[in-house]
Amino acid sequence: MGYAQLVIGPAGSGKSTYCSSLYQHCETMRRTIHIVNLDPAAEHFDYPVAMDIRELISLDDVMEELGLGPNGGLMYCMEHLEENLDDWLTEELDNYLDDDYLVFDCPGQIELYSHVPVLRNFVEHLKRKNFNVCAVYLLDSQFMTDITKFVSGCLASLSAMVQLELPHVNILSKMDLVSNKKDIEDFLDPEPRFLLSELNQQMAPQFAKLNKSLIELVNDYSMVSFIPLDLRKEKSIQYVLSQIDNSIQYGEDADVKIKDFDPADDDE
Repeated sequence: MGYAQLVIGPAGSGKSTYCSSLYQHCETMRRTIHIVNLDPAAEHFDYPVAMDIRELISLDDVMEELGLGPNGGLMYCMEHLEENLDDWLTEELDNYLDDDYLVFDCPGQIELYSHVPVLRNFVEHLKRKNFNVCAVYLLDSQFMTDITKFVSGCLASLSAMVQLELPHVNILSKMDLVSNKKDIEDFLDPEPRFLLSELNQQMAPQFAKLNKSLIELVNDYSMVSFIPLDLRKEKSIQYVLSQIDNSIQYGEDADVKIKDFDPADDDE
């Protein structure tokens, strides 16, 4: 069985920086992970690229040959990837062993996680190849300084959770840039009453019923909570990684194998 993180989130939320820091952390821990680039527009990497969608198709070529803009070109590239799951992706995945750990660095177009089926079909293909997959949703910590931005971020994350149907870990990125961390603490695992009160204070009275419905939606799922990530601190990276590993049961098979071969306790 293989293991995989699908690193998603809005453009500029720090996905590639997260992948780079995770790789360096695992290298220090003498743990092997493989970073996969799924962004056909990417140009520079701070980590070794194990697999690269640009070997299949690149955004520059699509824009030049088909006359598409950046967004249309990227969607064309991702749809081309979807059409080649059984060929290119399968061939690439065959290079890895059953217990390998892959981290997929994804593009930042939000529609890929909300309603376009490309990544959902990509995930289903990984599952058929016997991978345990976790969605890692990164949200810029600047969203947490304003209640309306927070609710927007929650709904975007919730949309991805519903679309992908995966174990889901929400991460607050760029915590090292936050000057006053106390402003964010209330939003990490928020109380519904607090959210509704804050939202009603900032919105016009005619939105009161909508506000109540939105907060109830977020609360009913009781799954939209965030883990702060400060890339300057190894403990912060390790804690996030442990949460992800737990969600995909990484290491549990190894523990079982070790226990199976432990000598039986004797009273003699």
